[in-house]
Amino acid sequence: MPIEVVDIEIEELKARYQAALHAVQSGVRMLIELGDTLAEPKHLRVGVDSAMVNDAALVRLLIKKGVITEREYFELLVEAAEEERASYERELTEKLGKTVTLG
Repeated sequence: MPIEVVDIEIEELKARYQAALHAVQSGVRMLIELGDTLAEPKHLRVGVDSAMVNDAALVRLLIKKGVITEREYFELLVEAAEEERASYERELTEKLGKTVTLG
């Protein structure tokens, strides 16, 4: 089995991305506490739908231009979703002190 080489620059970018999203999460929470309506169902739904539309448009463009195939997209989409599930399983297992399996 080959040894996986960790790309330091990519790991640093991932850390910066996570830090930025954590800061955004904190900002959103503070605005909610101050009475902002951004957490109301309408605003949440528009945000989620907008993100899905943006993702779909980008994927369609990449497939149309031959940069990726539909199969590659779905393989990576599944991989990312499974990584996210595993992340929640680890966090919940740690917090609850017993093994949590989702799905």
